[in-house]
Amino acid sequence: MALFKKRTAGKPGEWYYCLQHRKVEEGPECPAKDRFGPYSDREEATHAMELARERNLEWENDPRWHDAPRGGDGAG
Repeated sequence: MALFKKRTAGKPGEWYYCLQHRKVEEGPECPAKDRFGPYSDREEATHAMELARERNLEWENDPRWHDAPRGGDGAG
């Protein structure tokens, strides 16, 4: 008897974007390593890649993640 059963069908209303197949799916059809989500609706999952790009830009430009090096001379 398996301790953990693989969930083959997702919950209705959970939307994911599969990175491997580049498609939106209701409920997780593909492995977690290959998907973004869950999203609240199909429309939001459709724009998963755009949302990821926007979040990446925000992170790259966030001054909290680009602290000045200790010592002040920039030598590492």
